[in-house]
Order: sequence, then C-alpha cells, then structure tokens
Amino acid sequence: MSQSDPSQAQLDQLCINTIRTLSMDAVQQANSGHPGAPMGLAPVAYCLWQRFLRFDPGDPIWPNRDRFVLSGGHASMLLYSLLHLAQVKAVSSAYQPLADPAVSLEEIRHFRQLGSKCPGHPEYRWTSGVETTTGPLGQGLANSVGMAIARFWLAQTFNRPGFDLFDFNVYAICGDGDMMEGLAGEAASVAGHLQLSNLCWLYDNNKITIEGRTDLAFSEDLAARFAGYGWNVVHITDANDLGMLERALKTFQQTTGRPTLIIVDSHIAFGSPHKQDTHSAHGEPLGEEEIRLTKRNYGWPEDAKFLVPGGVYNHFQSGVGARGAAARAAWTAKFADYSKQYPGLAAQLSQMQRRQLPDGWDQDLPVFPADPKGLATRDSSGKVLNAAAKNIPWLLGGSADLAPSTKTLLNFEGAGHFQAATRGGRNLHFGIREHVMGAIANGLSVSKLRPYGSTFLVFSDYMRAPIRLSALMELPVIYIFTHDSIAVGEDGPTHQPIEQIASLRAIPGLLVLRPGDANEVAEAWRVILQLRHEPVALILTRQAVPTLDRAKYASASGVAQGAYVLAEAQGGQPEAILIATGSEVPLCLEAYEKLSAEGLRVRLVSMPSWELFERQPQAYRDAVLPPDVTARVSVEMGVTQGWEKYVGAQGRTLGMTSFGASAPLKDLLRKFGFVPESVMAAVRSVLAK
Repeated sequence: MSQSDPSQAQLDQLCINTIRTLSMDAVQQANSGHPGAPMGLAPVAYCLWQRFLRFDPGDPIWPNRDRFVLSGGHASMLLYSLLHLAQVKAVSSAYQPLADPAVSLEEIRHFRQLGSKCPGHPEYRWTSGVETTTGPLGQGLANSVGMAIARFWLAQTFNRPGFDLFDFNVYAICGDGDMMEGLAGEAASVAGHLQLSNLCWLYDNNKITIEGRTDLAFSEDLAARFAGYGWNVVHITDANDLGMLERALKTFQQTTGRPTLIIVDSHIAFGSPHKQDTHSAHGEPLGEEEIRLTKRNYGWPEDAKFLVPGGVYNHFQSGVGARGAAARAAWTAKFADYSKQYPGLAAQLSQMQRRQLPDGWDQDLPVFPADPKGLATRDSSGKVLNAAAKNIPWLLGGSADLAPSTKTLLNFEGAGHFQAATRGGRNLHFGIREHVMGAIANGLSVSKLRPYGSTFLVFSDYMRAPIRLSALMELPVIYIFTHDSIAVGEDGPTHQPIEQIASLRAIPGLLVLRPGDANEVAEAWRVILQLRHEPVALILTRQAVPTLDRAKYASASGVAQGAYVLAEAQGGQPEAILIATGSEVPLCLEAYEKLSAEGLRVRLVSMPSWELFERQPQAYRDAVLPPDVTARVSVEMGVTQGWEKYVGAQGRTLGMTSFGASAPLKDLLRKFGFVPESVMAAVRSVLAK
C-alpha cells in the first residue's frame, strides 16, 4: 500500500500517536521523566522501525539484526513504546527468547518505578531489545561506532562467498545534548576516518535543552562540522513528513564510503498554544490538563490512559515483525549451511556469541623464569596478550595513540590493523581520544567481541564514564593502564597517578588487578580472559620489576584469589604482616628479607586485587590475614584510602598524601619513602604498639 493511500496514512498516524500518548501517560503517571523528545521523535522512530529496521521482535538478539540506539536515554519512553508495540520478546540469561514480552503494558504503567523493565534510562541486560545502556549524553553515539566497527570486522572475518552472514546497519537517534558533548565529536571523527557506511545518526534538531533554547550555548554549523568529518549529511525540515524521512533513510542505505547524519527539524505539537516552543515538556510531565488538550489535538479519547487502539499491534507485526522474522529465518537457514561448509568458523562464531573461550586458549601463555633484573609489567603483559590473542580470534583492541608505550600492539602474523581498507585487522587505532576509546569498546563488547583499550593510568580520568557503564552493563571490557605510579619520574605530577587506583576500586562491578611481577601478570590475564560479565582494569608498571623465584616463594596462581601469602614468616606464626601490590611487592620483599634476617617473624602478602580477595570464603581470608595479627603495614604508591580495611586500627598505610614531583625515579622513591628502610621502620613501629 503506498504512502498516498488514505487508510495507510491514517494507520501510520494512529501508530505515531500511540507512541506519543503512551509516552505522555507513562511520564505523567510516574510524575517524572521527559515527554517532549518521545513526542517529537515518534514519526522518525516509527518510520525507521516500521519501514527499514531489520529486527525480529521474536528473537531480538539474532546476530545480524540492525542495531537501534537511543543515545538520548532520557527519551526512554520512545524506545519502551516501540518495544511494546512491536511485541518484542524477553530473552533469558542463557540467550534464549522467551514467551514473555520484553515490555508489557503493565511495565509501562510502572515506568521509572522500582523493579520495572522501564527504568528512567534504558539499561542493557535489564530490558530485552535495549542494545546498550544510555543516559550520559554522547555515550550511545560512541557505542554505535563500536557496533558499526564490529559489523565490518565480523563481515571480514566470517563472511564467505555466498554467505554474507554480517551486513547489519546501526542507527542511533540523538539530540542537541549529545551533539554538545565532546564525546560525540570524537566518535564522529573516528567514524568518518574509518568510513563506516553502515552507521546512521538521526539528529533531533528541536533546539531545546533543559535551560531553554539551544542558542544560549550552541550556534555552530553542525552540517558543515559533519561534512568536515567526512560524513554524508541530509537535512529534513519536518519530522512529521514520513515521505521525506523514507527518502533520507534510503539515501543512507545507498551511500558508500562514509557514515550518514540525518538532521531532522522537529516541533512538538501540544494542545495549548503557550506550550509551543517551550522547554517545560523536555524535562517534566505535561500535567493532566495539558495531556487532555494534546490528546484532543490528536483526535484521541481525552480521558483514555495507556490506550493501544485496535490494529496497532497487527500493523507493527505486518511491518517490522514480518520483515524481521523473514530476515532472521533466512539467516538461520544460511548459517546452518555455513556450519556444514565452515564448521570451524561456525564454532568460533557460536563461542563468541556466548562469550565462551576456544579450547586451548591458554596453552601458549608464557611462564617467566626468575630474573632479579626482571622487566616492566607492561612488557610482560604485552607478551601474554599476544600469546592469548593468537588463540582467541575475537580478542582485539588498541590504545589512545600509545601502543608502543602500553605494549598492546598485536604483532603476530595476521593480526593486522583495522582501517577503512583492512576491515579484518585486530589492532584498532583510536587516536588521542581516551573517552571515545572506552565507549567504542563498550559498543564492540555488546556486539560480543572481546575488546581492550589502553592508555596511561593517569588518563583513566578521561574515560571514567564508559568504564562505569562497562560495569553497569556487566561487559567484559579490558582496560589496560600502564605508567601506574610516581615511577613515571621526570614527567612529573601531571602524569603521575595518585588517586586513580582508588577511584577505580570505587566503581561497583569493576575488577581491578595490579600484578607484582611477570608471572602475576600471566595469572592476571588468565583470570581476566575467563570473565564473561565483568570489566577489568589491569594496572601495569613502566619500570622494570624483578621476576620472583617461584621455587623460593609461593606460586603466582594465588592471583586468582586476589591475595595470597607470597613469603611466610620464618620461625613460627607471624608477628606482623606486610601487604603490597604491583611494583611495591618486590620493594616489600626486600624489606621482608632484611626483617627476617633480624629475627622478626613477618609475613608478606601480595594483594593484586581487593575485589577477588573479597569473594573468597572467610576462612581463606582469615588464613591470609589472621585477625589476631594486628601489626600490619600496607604499601602502595597511591592514596591510602581503603587500605584501613586491611591494616586495621593498629596498622599503618604507606602511600601518597600529595601529588608527585618531576625527578629521576630513585630520587622520587627516596623523597616519598618507598625504600626498604621506610617499610622496615613502619613494621617496627606497628610492632612497638
């Protein structure tokens, strides 16, 4: 039926107004939320879903589905309305579609209420059909770049003649707030450079933010800016014109060699004239009277709440539902044939989708011989990473222009570089863009690849938002941070991390690992690569640290427990306990040996991960840190916040109480007390108590 057919046009408008009224009613009932964006964007989202999106509501996680990202997460009722009207099914933790809806009408009635599948901002793994957690503006856009990269990588890796398993598109709806965030510019720059022609952003140009008109703070030529990034730019002057929207989306699908930005001028039609062009509907409920007037304007029953008129469900089923089901069925049949012709690749794809590891993934992990000179843990990490990546084909990543320093370059044969002309490369280049690196990694991870991103530890501050979202989404993203202390030396306090480790440990659900020598690094990677729903921050040194003699000291396998007794007290039960992480482990080992020679019974505990240690049974924790041994000293070149939990009221924490300084490493260690004599003095002082 053509767009000009009156009955079709009426049905289109009925569906659009259903999205609008569900959004208004949900926000009003919650007395919280943002009705304006869902109302203004309803025609845009409807046109995309009903006429273009290749998405099966019956199986919302089939691998070649188009991705839809609502970057402006405050407009969440737009997405929840679509998920409900399209009758998207819930998915179990075992990745199986269920009979239950992802979003029922009852869940919409409980929008923003405790336990509802319709929280204030969309949440990945909580509501099926939500491709990523959005809320902090710009994050969804950057995630969409990761998804678009994933599609090209998957296609290059798995597609074969006659088997185009991966050709999905990625659509993201965004607003003025997204575009004002610097992250959006970083993401757009990367996407333009990589010529991600499968990526389409639809920008709601409504010129309204919380404070009022956008011209208070935003007056740039956005079209020119994106043209400069290398994007194709299309401008639609009326968000309600489905014909113009359809032509713009067809233009995107026909565009090669560059991503597409569709600028959509939107205007929210309220019932009362005074509401026009105001910001009040952007961030607060409309009020019952305004809702009645607006519904009257739509020709809607004024007192009806959460109404879905007859024919709306069927219409969505005949559009996005039928199209998606057919595409998914064809893909499933194709994959069955593919599995017969390419069983090895099919097995890899199935393992990747379930976040499983290939057999023998760890067979080449190195064991490092004892060496008093040792090597930097960033160097040993690079060796372990390359050994693992050879056996885990979907482990890929890069750095914020620091791969030679962070030792994260994959250099084995066939690793390659991901660029516009080489889509199968496993070395990604993010440029000096830490923030977008983390957000792209999240987009890669929701696409079931296993990404890592690396930079200096001090620059983790630039990417805290995506790290936090990795934890919130339970994504196994690997963040590799090197140059982990004042040992950076002459670069000075701007580059010497002091508070960063503590701030990372403060993020719920983030595993922080700071290994003390090369074999602890190998064991840390063994832990990391087996994680399925947890991000990790791996903290590494720039300076060389000794590789400990494991025939003399405990096995590095204790890393898996988070803390272990590295060196036991000589001559009986310990009088005092030294606890250290990272490069401070060999420092404390030197102090331990000298104190033991003096006849003091000191135990040395290596504690690379608080989080792993806290998961151990109480009996194990008490065995490592006996409660009756209260003379304890912790040593870490950072702020001491949190260490009091492990040293107790009678213990001491050796750490940093100020920023660092610019000087050679040895001078800094003496100045700030990270020398064996200072550690020994601290142990004697707690014993004296």
